[in-house]
Amino acid sequence: MRIIAIEEHMLPRDIIEAAGVDLGLRAGKRAAELDEVGEARLRVMDDAGIDVQVLSALSYFVQGLEPSLAIDVNRKINNRLAEIVAERPDRFQAFAALPMSDPANAADELTRCVEELGFLGAMIHGQTNGMFLDDLAVRPVLEAATRLDVPLYLHPAPPPAAIVDTYYSGLPPEIAACLSTSGWGWHSETAMHVLRMVAQGVFEELPELKIIVGHMGEGLPFHIDRIEDMLNPVVTGQSLSVAETLRRNLHLTTSGYNSETPLQCAITAFGVDRIIFSVDHPFAPSKKATDFLAVADVTPDDREKIAHGNAETLLRMTGRS
Repeated sequence: MRIIAIEEHMLPRDIIEAAGVDLGLRAGKRAAELDEVGEARLRVMDDAGIDVQVLSALSYFVQGLEPSLAIDVNRKINNRLAEIVAERPDRFQAFAALPMSDPANAADELTRCVEELGFLGAMIHGQTNGMFLDDLAVRPVLEAATRLDVPLYLHPAPPPAAIVDTYYSGLPPEIAACLSTSGWGWHSETAMHVLRMVAQGVFEELPELKIIVGHMGEGLPFHIDRIEDMLNPVVTGQSLSVAETLRRNLHLTTSGYNSETPLQCAITAFGVDRIIFSVDHPFAPSKKATDFLAVADVTPDDREKIAHGNAETLLRMTGRS
């Protein structure tokens, strides 16, 4: 069975260090693995039976930099990604990193990456300096993605300082870092981000916009009926309900989630055609993810959809090698 994984991170250490960026506790521990995009990564993929990784830079460190620096650094990262894909197009594809502190240039960079470099879309990490994707200032990026017919992968990012101070102060640093990100905080933050986009009419204005969220839907599948009951009555004047909009515009990946209950919840809430396999390399083990995929309680046809079919359709990967 062909397996494509689409939330698989990298980060070129030389580019990041030259920009003077501190990776912090969590990513800093994985710096070597993030930087490695050669034989060691391919061995991990081969051992797990993964045919293709869609690479994305863990770029929340640089998407919100001062605009001129953000433009320069993100462009360098994308050029590096293009080199990696060019060397092994049979094993790697890429999502663009965008300088979101300058939305007009971010839209231009997305266009360059898709039209000139052959990228499959882009990954955006949470809000940028307090600016969410429902902000009119970032509409050029969303319009470009719609025009290019590529998805935007909305990945979590560490919370702003005010949120850290409110919710995570007084905790040991490693516990605060985990709770505010992968241990809980950024799943709810990403779900809130998506719901802001729905409530503000982003998908009403851009009904063809495709958004991917990871981690089995960031809690949205579990909460979708409650969201519909509570939020839909106050989100008025739109052609679809909140839940209908989510089901139309959202695609979910399995990244980091390797158990039956969240998978079945996601399938029940969104349908199997919206579920795409991912690992979250190097923050989750590839072999554990593919082992679960092999035994998950789905039909053989649905397993193929999750493993590769849905990704090939959404990302228009047929014929790429």
